[in-house]
Amino acid sequence: MSNNEAPTNENAPSREIRNGGELALLETIPGHVWSTDPVGRFTFRNRSMESFFGGGFPRDLGDWLERVHTDDQRPVAETWQASIDTGQPLESAHRLCGIDDKYRWFRVSGRPVRDVFGHILAWHGQTIDIEDEKRAAEELRARSIELSLLVDIVPSHVWLMAPEGTTTTVNKHMADFLGLDLSNAGNVEAVMETIFHPDDSEPVRSELGRCLATGESFSMSYRLLRADDTFRWMLGRVEPIRDKDGNIVQWFGLCHDIEDQVQAAAALRRSAEQLAHAARAANLSQLAASIAHEINQPLTAVVTDSEVCVRWLSADPPNVERGKQAAERVTQDALSALDIVGRIRALFRRQPQTRTMEDINRLVTEVVALMSDEFSANMTRVDMELGVHLPTVALDRIQVQQVLVNLIRNGIQAMDGTNPARALKIKSTCDPANAILVSVEDAGTGFTHPDRVFEPFFTTKSNGMGMGLPICRSIVEAHGGRLWVENNLTGGATVSFTLPATET
Repeated sequence: MSNNEAPTNENAPSREIRNGGELALLETIPGHVWSTDPVGRFTFRNRSMESFFGGGFPRDLGDWLERVHTDDQRPVAETWQASIDTGQPLESAHRLCGIDDKYRWFRVSGRPVRDVFGHILAWHGQTIDIEDEKRAAEELRARSIELSLLVDIVPSHVWLMAPEGTTTTVNKHMADFLGLDLSNAGNVEAVMETIFHPDDSEPVRSELGRCLATGESFSMSYRLLRADDTFRWMLGRVEPIRDKDGNIVQWFGLCHDIEDQVQAAAALRRSAEQLAHAARAANLSQLAASIAHEINQPLTAVVTDSEVCVRWLSADPPNVERGKQAAERVTQDALSALDIVGRIRALFRRQPQTRTMEDINRLVTEVVALMSDEFSANMTRVDMELGVHLPTVALDRIQVQQVLVNLIRNGIQAMDGTNPARALKIKSTCDPANAILVSVEDAGTGFTHPDRVFEPFFTTKSNGMGMGLPICRSIVEAHGGRLWVENNLTGGATVSFTLPATET
């Protein structure tokens, strides 16, 4: 007999739960309710427990342990014996075999009943079926493992942050990228302080701080330091996870490596610049005749006015006033020639041009004049419908001239082999969005593949490069406008572009 035991009649029922109404109440409880004597022999089992185990349920500890799963028998026996020896409450979770020979998980709790001297008179307890709870927990654990494996194989960086912004978890892909030791939780947050490119660190922290304060989503491109000490561009996004009351309980982060896309875009820009320069150079021979024609006019005027000036000054007496007027015309004609030369040189110079406030109608008129010989050679009539009082536009004069030359030349070439009475219509107006709209309309055969004309290297011309329209669109879009094509209902095609107007 242990020190906590009191002498009892082992065959006597436990009086504490065998009194009338209390007994009836215990018999209706769906859980298992039981009592034992001080040494652990059963003295009472309610109807629910009897139904589960059957009427032949053993009374002694050693016998009923046979109903416990073999993997649980030893820890159950040790736990139960320790409670009997010490009088400490019994707590255990183990599997029990029912009358159907199937095991189910139960949680067992027992408390001692003592007399006034502290001796244990009996043990009262309950056994609660937790099979469904265990299965749910196991399913949750398995699902958690699956989710963890899934997150780890995602080829993106995934991480979690506490509500205040402390990084708590990163997936394996991100850990490998950053060279993190996932076994050291403190190391994760420490490394996160040093992974951003110096130029991106402050903008990222500022934007993330704003999102943490407002609860808004975070989306930003930045460079992260890889474990090999190289920076790579990332596109990161962070979303808040909220509880049912709308409180942020966690932040979910995801970022993709976009280094290859960034480098490809940079290479594409460089190629476009090189191709644009090549296209300008390729047009040099075609423009030579037009350039010679335009520059010939002011140079011829210089020679003529110089001769006039000499005649007036050689007269007897010299007509100084007339000579002065002729000299002023010489100066003006020379400046015109110089301006033409400067524009042509800039057209083929590989350097960014300064944007100036320009009148689009004046630009159109100058280009038409520059290409007058080309119109004559191709027997093309030009009709200009230029809007009045149009706002000025901030633009790169040479680049927009290049666009106009290209579109006009395309229109001329589109009418090769068509009706000899060929006409090209050039319009300018102000659209409802207060942007300058310029269109070049031809009477040719139209575009056979209007959806592909802006693809680099796509051309229907035997001697074409397929870069004219893509370059034109790049120039227009760089000015904040757009360029598009459409076939006319009456034949031919129209190429239009817009440029944002500047109010004066």
